[in-house]
Amino acid sequence: MRLREALNVQRGDVVAFIGAGGKSSALFRLGHELAAEGWRVLATTTTRIAADELARVPSAVATNSSGSSPRPEALSRALSQHGFTFLYRAVIGSGSGGKVIGVPPEMVDMLIDNVDSDAILVEADGARRLPFKAPYPHEPVVPSVTTLAVPVVGFDCVGQPLDEAHVYNPHAMIAEYGYRYGERVRWMWVASVLRNPALGLKGIPERARIVALINKVPESGAGRNLARLIGRLALREPRLSAVLCGAMQAAEPIYEVQRRVAAIILAGGLSRRMGLPDSSKVLLPWDDGKPIICAIAERLKRMRLDDIVVVTGHVAERVRAALHDEPVRFAHNADYATGDMLSSLQVGLRALDETIAACLVVLGDQPQLDVRVVGQLMQAYAEGRGKIIAPSYKGRRGHPILIDRSLWQALLDLPHGAAPRDVINANLHQLYHVIVESDSVLRDIDTPDDYREARRYAGLP
Repeated sequence: MRLREALNVQRGDVVAFIGAGGKSSALFRLGHELAAEGWRVLATTTTRIAADELARVPSAVATNSSGSSPRPEALSRALSQHGFTFLYRAVIGSGSGGKVIGVPPEMVDMLIDNVDSDAILVEADGARRLPFKAPYPHEPVVPSVTTLAVPVVGFDCVGQPLDEAHVYNPHAMIAEYGYRYGERVRWMWVASVLRNPALGLKGIPERARIVALINKVPESGAGRNLARLIGRLALREPRLSAVLCGAMQAAEPIYEVQRRVAAIILAGGLSRRMGLPDSSKVLLPWDDGKPIICAIAERLKRMRLDDIVVVTGHVAERVRAALHDEPVRFAHNADYATGDMLSSLQVGLRALDETIAACLVVLGDQPQLDVRVVGQLMQAYAEGRGKIIAPSYKGRRGHPILIDRSLWQALLDLPHGAAPRDVINANLHQLYHVIVESDSVLRDIDTPDDYREARRYAGLP
């Protein structure tokens, strides 16, 4: 996945890179991607960068000797000729020790109205090329007009000593969390610093969107799994909208985008075909005598989902009581008697927080839910395979199905009598099938025979 796609950069954005472990690489990578699409991209820094970094951009323009911005027409000519231009104040020193001196943040504010660029990219922090940092009081230097902030961390900090040779300003982390100086950096420390408003998110304007970047992530193996965990843990901070995992030097720099995913468990039906007028099939005993709905909730809570909403209807109080020890929320479908699966799904969607990026639609009568399948669906979504991710067993689509927020309104707009598959069928170009080896995705319980067969299949008496 390209960086521009993962960040969802829009024309008019001012993108500020802060943190450590690849800010410059990310800025120049993004600039070249945008310029290749015909964008006019102006880049600058509000701090300092190494002088040799200027070789990574096709054009560089210095401010006037007074430190004021060059005439807008000069920048416009550079953008027209090269597409991607870097603005700086001065270069001091030479060779490997040379530094490019950046512009004050208020100049970036002025450039928005005076330069005809499509996007402005700003390196707004320094870290002495270390992979992990906490800011000093004067850092970072983020322009007030920033619309997208990208906190960066290098995954290669994990396992390195927490000292000045490997971490920028480690004492701020020690003061905040009580880490021990010189101890090896743990993956969960990275998430804690990254999401901390006084550390990784310091200085970001309140209205700016925030997408974090974990750079230098191994393409596969245990390292990528750890990076994924860092992303999931960092997303507990509501201001973070996503966490990117990748390597700026790779051909495809972003491997996956971690976003908030919730589950909606549909548990409000009348169970007519089961012949249970005073109960519900979701309350039938399953493993260790626990109700089916509990078996589903227990499996989902292991998946580090950001929310689990159970939609109730028939015998709602009994369903709530059965789940009293589980980390779930409830939304009641008052129309359960005359409604259908769609009405329950619509109730569930309305109950989700605006920070949720996608929902996993889970049937309340599918106790054989396979967490490995759920993991595959979430991974395919993180890798940008589609807006609708569904499991497929031997050519048959099953459940659960993951649906991106961009399609929720279409589901909410469906009239009574319609079905969620109507939206899926209308968006087949955005549907991605995960081929699975378990037919559990096809197995739900509608009749007493289904229930007996499901118990036999699961090895239950």
